[in-house]
Order: sequence, then structure tokens, then C-alpha cells
Amino acid sequence: MKVLVSDNLGEIGVQMFQQEEGITVDVKTGLAPEELKAIIGDYNALVIRSATKVTEDILEAGKNLKVVGRAGIGLDNVDVPAATKRGIVVMNTPGGNVITTAEHAVAMMLSLTRNIPRGTATLKAGQWEKKKLQGREIYNKVCGVIGFGRIGSIVADRARGLKMRVIVFDPFVTPERIEKAGFEPATLDALLANADYITIHVPKLKDTTGFINAEAFAKMKDGAMLINCARGGIVNEADLYDAMVSGKVAGAALDVFETEPPGDSPLFKLDNFIATPHLGASTKEAQTNVAVAVARQVIDCLKSGTIVNAVNVPSVTGELLARLGPFLSLGDRLGYLLAQLHQEPIQEVIISYQGDFKGLDLAPVSTGVLKGLLTPAVQEMVNFVNAHVIAQERGIKVTEATSAESEDYLSLITVTAVSAEKSTTVAGTLFGKKETRVVKINNFRLEMIPSGHAVIIHNQDKPGAIGSIGTTLGRHRININRMQVGQEEAGDNNIIFLRTDTVIPPEVIEELRQLPLVKTVAPVEM
Repeated sequence: MKVLVSDNLGEIGVQMFQQEEGITVDVKTGLAPEELKAIIGDYNALVIRSATKVTEDILEAGKNLKVVGRAGIGLDNVDVPAATKRGIVVMNTPGGNVITTAEHAVAMMLSLTRNIPRGTATLKAGQWEKKKLQGREIYNKVCGVIGFGRIGSIVADRARGLKMRVIVFDPFVTPERIEKAGFEPATLDALLANADYITIHVPKLKDTTGFINAEAFAKMKDGAMLINCARGGIVNEADLYDAMVSGKVAGAALDVFETEPPGDSPLFKLDNFIATPHLGASTKEAQTNVAVAVARQVIDCLKSGTIVNAVNVPSVTGELLARLGPFLSLGDRLGYLLAQLHQEPIQEVIISYQGDFKGLDLAPVSTGVLKGLLTPAVQEMVNFVNAHVIAQERGIKVTEATSAESEDYLSLITVTAVSAEKSTTVAGTLFGKKETRVVKINNFRLEMIPSGHAVIIHNQDKPGAIGSIGTTLGRHRININRMQVGQEEAGDNNIIFLRTDTVIPPEVIEELRQLPLVKTVAPVEM
């Protein structure tokens, strides 16, 4: 079996492949896409970091490819759906660099506070700017942590060790969980208004892209400092520049950018801006950890079929996977949809199986539900191996129930998210052998294909409601390619599922919400 390493991998990882009987490894870095496409058909495994773009074309050419292993967390450079369609396992190493990234955020905060980069540069230039470079203490200052996942929680702990007051915002984590860890939960507005330092540790999602923008900067206290070692594009760099020039933001430190490399960014002209070239995970220890992890995972996958840290395949035998596949897909889609509809810290998830599942072990399906549910919050950090662990870390109780009885469907999966103030339920089934359908959202029955750009609208069941929605979208040249209408059980409201060719812009979503017969509008991506 042949392994291609197309990005720089720690030497110990390459040595592990070289020493493994039955496996040969080639290290060919810096390949152009066409060069990679020309040779990938000869390999059974591809090992990458962030430079190689594993597109659908590359996967199509990889006729013998069984596994893609990412030495690190992020999978922005891998077309995971295309790999899944071709039965190619995609793995990452989510635990290898969390401490390193957290430490880098703290280092950036301290460097920014004490003007260390500028002090070094001016001193090397023969200048002695001691008076100009007066810093400030972080002792007793307020550190606002946005995102309380593995990295964010470590940053919070390190900031506490520096005797800072730590406040935390994470819409997917209950306030009780944050308090139990010893920190103060806060709304986003409260954090922006009170934090002296704001450090970002959330994945790049539709809702987080550019969400630290002019509006957010206006809510910050005067003189706040911003650190982003998470993902480029979460901070609107043009708005950050304006906030720094105006003096609203006293300083900023970025390790990640909207475009990498960022080129000649206006931010580089500001003395109170510091930056590093995406070094968050770049330490000797972290690179050793991820190199060892990815090599071990790929070797085990090739030689014994053991699957660890896969983002698209559970750790089950191939025979069981073939039978479970459609239910896994359904569970994942139900969880992903539920996360977008519920949008409150979840205390409990109830998964109910009703009907004939042909004696299958449904534990992997429950894991798929959790993976889909957690994906909007933690992205590549969650997979089929750690979904239950991450749910437990976030204080989510998981309850499962199975019944042979099902009134309307041969098999039905129902998932309910429970929070302090409300609960949300979605249910789905298979049409035929593998066509997934969402058939119920709370008290509404419908038939929804969970894919593409979509919007879910609750409206009054009166003449003109659907027409006004279609007219609004048509005026903005947004094409509806699929629509289903479901009725409320014993009620006078409808639920409308619309799938569109393009994403509906926020301003059009708001216009839909203002229509007289429309009650709620929830955009979802499936």
C-alpha cells in the first residue's frame, strides 16, 4: 500500500510510515493541483496539512484512495462531502494542538499589552523609545473569551492564572457549565461592553463570518484590545482598521486573516497592530503530536480497517457501515438541522427510534446525531469518536429510547433538544432504501429533503401568505427550486420549507420577517 505525504509533516510521522511493513511512502510537497491530480491515482492514502487542496477533481482522480489524513484540525481544504460520496475516509487530529493554540493567544495578548514587537523593532533600528512604549498590566483586567470549546476553555484557565477576571460567551454552552468551570457567563453584548481584552475561539461558520464588525466594535469599551487566533474572516479587517484608527480599539493581534497570505494589509501600517503568519499550531510539540497521530491513524486504517477521528465515517466494520449508512446520514442531518433551529444552550438531547431497524446496533446513529448537533458549534473538533465526549464536556445529557411501534413510518428517528426555556423536536425517516427525509418539526408535518440552501418559515394559514413570500424572493431574483408546506397539528399555522439556488441575504430574510402573515423565518444550511 502506498502513502503520499503532500505537505510538510513532522519527520517522526514519515519515519513511522517508512518503518511499517507493507507500506511505502513518498514525500512530495509543493505539488501544483494538476501535478497532484496526475499521480494521486497511484496512492491508497494522502496525508496533508493545510497547503494541499483536496478538491473533488483530486478525489475523482484518486481511484485507489481509501483515506485522507489531516495532520491538524481544520478541514477547510478538503471537500468532505465529495470524499464521503466516494467512500474515502477523512480523518483529522483534533487534540494535537489545542494547548499550543491557546498558549499562542495568551502570548499575543501579553506581547500586545507590553509593546514587545515594536520595542524589539525600534531597538534593532537604533532607537530608544522607552517613553513611547509604555504598556499596561493585565492583572485584574477583564478577559472576555468568545467560545468555550477546548481551546477557549484553556485560554480562560490561563487568563485566570494571570489573575484576570474572565467572562465567557458561548451560545452553545449552558451558563451553569461555565460557572461550574469557575468563570462568569455573559451575553455577547455584555462581554463586548465590559472586556478589556477580547479573545476569539469559535469556528468559522455562516453566523460567525465577519461577526466582529463595526457594530461589534461600537459596543466595545473604549481602549479594548482584540486577539484572534481562531479562523481568518471572523474579524472584519476593514472595520477593525477603522476602529483602531479612531482609537476605539487600543490594539489588536491577529494570527489568522481573511486571505492568507494577507498581502499589503492596511493594518500593517498601524503601530498598535501585531500579527503572526498563522502560527497558532506551530510548535515542535504540536507538530510531533499531530504527525504521530495522523501516521498511526492512517496505518491502522490501511492495514486493519480501524477508523479513528474520522469526520465522515464512524468506527464500525465495513459490513455494518453499508447497512447503517443511510441511517447515519439521516441522524447527522437531523442533528445539524436541530442545532440551527434550537440555538440555545442544550441541557439534554433525547433520541427516539421507532419502528423496524432490522436488528441494527443504533449506537453509531446516535453518535451521528450528536456529531451533526455539535458541528455548528465546534466544526472540525467533533467527529464520530469524540462526539459523546464533547457533549459530556458541554453538560449535555443524552437519552436514548427504542420502540418497535411506529404509527406512520416503517422506521422513524426523532430528536429533541431540551433547554431551560424550551424544547425543539425534529423527526426523519428513509424513503425507499436511502432517501433521507425530515417529516416533522415540532408540531408540523412536512416532507423535507435535508440538503442545500434553505429557509424554514412559520406563517398563518391564510390566503396570500405563500404568494407574498414568493413575490418577495422573486423581486430579489432568488429562485425557489423546491417548496414543501406542512400544517400544524390541530392549529391554524403552516410551516414552509423553501430550498433556493443561492443563499438568501440577511436583508431579504429581514424583509420576509416583516410580511404581515409571516411569524418566523429561520435560514438553514444543510
